[in-house]
Amino acid sequence: MSIEPKGFQFAVAAAGFKRPDRNDLGLVLSLGPASAAGVFTTNRFQAAPVLVCKELLGARPLARALVVNSGQANACTGEEGLANCRATLEMVAKAVGIGAGDVLPTSTGVIGAQLKMDKWAAAAPQLAASLGTATAMDVAKAMMTTDTFPKLVAKTLSLPAGEVRVLGMCKGAGMISPTMATMLGFILCDADVDPADWQAILRHAADRSFNALTVDGDTSTNDTVLGLANGASRVAVRDAKGLKALRECVTELCQELSYRIVQDAEGGTKVAHITVAGAKSAAQAEMAARAIGTSPLVKTALFGCDPNWGRIVAALGRSGADFDPDAVELRIGGILVFEKGQPAPVDLDALLAPIMRHQDVEISLDLKAGRGRFTLLASDLTKRYIEINADYRT
Repeated sequence: MSIEPKGFQFAVAAAGFKRPDRNDLGLVLSLGPASAAGVFTTNRFQAAPVLVCKELLGARPLARALVVNSGQANACTGEEGLANCRATLEMVAKAVGIGAGDVLPTSTGVIGAQLKMDKWAAAAPQLAASLGTATAMDVAKAMMTTDTFPKLVAKTLSLPAGEVRVLGMCKGAGMISPTMATMLGFILCDADVDPADWQAILRHAADRSFNALTVDGDTSTNDTVLGLANGASRVAVRDAKGLKALRECVTELCQELSYRIVQDAEGGTKVAHITVAGAKSAAQAEMAARAIGTSPLVKTALFGCDPNWGRIVAALGRSGADFDPDAVELRIGGILVFEKGQPAPVDLDALLAPIMRHQDVEISLDLKAGRGRFTLLASDLTKRYIEINADYRT
């Protein structure tokens, strides 16, 4: 049985934007109008596709298609970049027989270069020819840059009116520490959902997934997550109970995608699950978790399998969160490491050595200052990360 939501088709093309040996252009087409939602980067330098996408959604929260290219970010490209972005939508829309205003654009790649419009013109007909033969996995592969594997998750939700399918795909391995979205992600659903409800669902899910991870502390110019809900299942989700169930399903799907991003972090070998509880507020818990998860010293200790808890408490101390240092409790892998202002009186290196060798490492702190809580997924920092980013443009 197909895992793909009903009423969607997929297409890919090898445009040669950066490399001639792979598909680097993808299209998701809804067979009918779909409720459209989006969350975007908060970087002040927003790429042309981000600006155009926000403009289109602001005018009308409906769409028929999502188009994605890798190899060209079309960021920091001025008015020419905006004009080129709109022109690519015209090309794609004409090729597949829909209106340009029904296509939402996304791009990823090197910042600063203008789009190769001749390659777009040649690739648009290839997309049309690929419709109906390509799969969601093909699109997930086409949007990859430094990713080592495609990221795709599918779920089904049983409601009283029938079954609903949800599918998510994303790309991202570096330049990731978002506050509104991840690098690029698409959430597709065949439920009939009001656009305002669909936007609320997507934002809720993003806040608990794509906004709760970090690889390297950098937020891209192009970060975008888009959602389409086309109603092809003929299952209408209007009541509070149904909307809650769909929201939980989409959130769980996005959390699984987020884990795969950190798992595939550029050069990464570890996924740290950093939970800060007992903060004065959720915002303070997030401040503390992010200070720890983005600390180069904590991240390199993770890479070295070094249970250097001092780096964790030092990062917590500079985070800006308000707490009593003598009240803090720190556990790594469930083992009490630090309390009452000092380390636990045991051989911590011996106890923690096997825990630190695992891919997934649990780091839990209780600040004993309130009820605020936040969990962040973070990667380690490796020599390979430096190599990848030193050579990114070659």
